[in-house]
Amino acid sequence: MDNSRQSLIPNYLYSPSSTTNLLMPKFANNSNASLFPSAPLPEEVNQNNFMIPAPSEPFGKIEMYSPRFYAACTVGGILSCGLTHMTVTPLDLVKCNMQIDPLKYKSISSGFGVLLKEQGVRGFFRGWVPTLLGYSAQGACKFGFYEFFKKYYSDIAGPEYATKYKTLIYLAGSASAEVIADIALCPMEAVKVRVQTQPGFARGLGDGLPKFVRSEGALGLYKGLVPLWGRQIPYTMMKFASFETIVEMFYKYAIPTPKNECSKSFQLGVSFAGGYVAGVLCAIVSHPADNLVSFLNNAKGASVGDAVKKLGVWGLFTRGLPLRIVMIGTLTGAQWGIYDAFKVFVGLPTTGGAAPPAAIEAAKA
Repeated sequence: MDNSRQSLIPNYLYSPSSTTNLLMPKFANNSNASLFPSAPLPEEVNQNNFMIPAPSEPFGKIEMYSPRFYAACTVGGILSCGLTHMTVTPLDLVKCNMQIDPLKYKSISSGFGVLLKEQGVRGFFRGWVPTLLGYSAQGACKFGFYEFFKKYYSDIAGPEYATKYKTLIYLAGSASAEVIADIALCPMEAVKVRVQTQPGFARGLGDGLPKFVRSEGALGLYKGLVPLWGRQIPYTMMKFASFETIVEMFYKYAIPTPKNECSKSFQLGVSFAGGYVAGVLCAIVSHPADNLVSFLNNAKGASVGDAVKKLGVWGLFTRGLPLRIVMIGTLTGAQWGIYDAFKVFVGLPTTGGAAPPAAIEAAKA
């Protein structure tokens, strides 16, 4: 294997015992083998493309930035976004109704009370199927394409500029990924909002999707795409760029031990903490557009002007914001925790706290 194409996975992910166990057969079959092998042995191993699997690599060794790497990131994105958004469906349900009908749903506590009285416990999970499907598709594109575009833009910039302007690379990579991710999310988001905010509209996705298409047309599923971009692109740019920066600052200033010497469980804790802080920032940046998405998907023929007129500029920025900060902070922290946990499970390093890909490959060359 060409040295320039060697895996970039840090050595700390591998157990020394696994190396010993795999090399011992060489000595057992050679009566003249010395107890302390000569220096050329590692070169011999490399020349034979001998890869030592780590115990945490159930699918074999995954080379960084290979098709299998991007596939693993895509699966991690599905798990992180789909499961977390489905779990917080009750919070999302109250938040959407507070945005649509503030006179009825005046606060978080009263909102839960109204839903419980009118719809019972089962009402808290109305719309969970389009939530699961929509955000699983979004997560697949968001994380998979972010890793792709981060590498792509880093290669274009080159090692020096990739390091110097790494934040711009994070912002550009996440924005590019989210444009694609929202196209995947938009139809399910439209049905979800309609089901959640109009109790008599449909029971769920099975009857809600065809009813929505009959009412609005197929293109109506994408009526909220531009506001969705307006909400999600700034959100995702903040989510990824701030996470990468926060994690780097944690390891640089707050944690005395270098990242590659920290345990995997500790690194996952850092991922959750960094994700939570990033999520609070995301909620604040994207909240006005979130109000617009809820308003447009709830009212047939409504425009952005109608939303501003009814909600007011201050209402766009503040209505439902405290609940969304709690929801998005927890959600984003959990997403980064799940995503990095899956990466560790398949033998990949956690996200953040390292130089951009181009700089890493230049150092390895």
